[in-house]
Amino acid sequence: MSKISFQSTSTPFFHALKAKVNTYFLETGKSKNGGTKLFIKGIGLVVSAMLIYSTLVFLDPHWIISVVLCAAFGANLAAIGFNVMHEGGHGSFSKFKWINEVSAYSLNIMGGTIHFWKQKHNIDHHTYTNIDGMDHDIDIKFMRMHAEQDRKWHHRFQQYYWILLYGVSYLAWVLYQDFEKYFSRKMGKSGKKLNLSVKEHLIFWATKLGYLTIYLLIPILMLGFGKALLGFLIAAVVCGFTLSVVFQLAHVVEGTSFPENINGKIQNEWAVHQISSTANFATRSKLAYFYLGGLNFQVEHHLFPGISHIHYPKINEFVKETCKEFGVSYLEHRTMLRAFISHLSHLKKLGVSA
Repeated sequence: MSKISFQSTSTPFFHALKAKVNTYFLETGKSKNGGTKLFIKGIGLVVSAMLIYSTLVFLDPHWIISVVLCAAFGANLAAIGFNVMHEGGHGSFSKFKWINEVSAYSLNIMGGTIHFWKQKHNIDHHTYTNIDGMDHDIDIKFMRMHAEQDRKWHHRFQQYYWILLYGVSYLAWVLYQDFEKYFSRKMGKSGKKLNLSVKEHLIFWATKLGYLTIYLLIPILMLGFGKALLGFLIAAVVCGFTLSVVFQLAHVVEGTSFPENINGKIQNEWAVHQISSTANFATRSKLAYFYLGGLNFQVEHHLFPGISHIHYPKINEFVKETCKEFGVSYLEHRTMLRAFISHLSHLKKLGVSA
């Protein structure tokens, strides 16, 4: 993996923005972590997931109710990912390190591997956002996400089959891609070599066996193979579709940049690169903000990943103000629907040109 550098990591633009954000916390005395409100919200999401699971597996309600609850369970898992795991993984859920660690490991309860996620998300995605070969989140099999990627004949149909790929993305992640990383010891073909301790080896296998036991074996024993498998697939597809769409609306829409790597150099400062490769959406929607854990404020998250999302609406004011002062373009879709249409239009243009 070749080393990538930016024009500069610290410039007057980012200095000015950080000064405003730091002054805000200094004057208000607020903590940068999620605090009590986020803790209560996180507990609520975990408890609701446990209640839905218990109802489905041990009470076996009418099939119509079961289908609805399976979909709700998948959406609930995604919400835990947005609000609990994601914040814990960035160390912003709580001021206590151990609580952040527990929150982050909720990913393992959902079948993922937090050790891999931190490398893939915190380092590769957040540092090298939308850079081909570095940001593995834009390297999706059978999809052409930006113009620098190779053109294949099937890409002309990606505006139609995206829904299938996004739907199976969660299952592909926990049942295939994690194993691919584990055995290859790499995040991608050109990825950095992964070093796993004995502890991480044990956690990996315990996670996968635990996932199959909780989500498949126990339901099969209680409900039978057919019901259990169908419920598992419904929840997994809803969860995967939700996670995929939220990411795509934040980075793969019309107007976001996919900067070219010229001899290991990105022709922009890091902060401006983050803004140009990221888009906000539905920032006025309280429902989107609540459910997505503030990830609709994706620009603010990329600029200040160590600050909890509960502060993003205020930071959003500083970002817009500073962008205006320095003439930096800022992309935001008023609604989630507009962002979604922009994403589909982006896929269509890249597919047709293939």
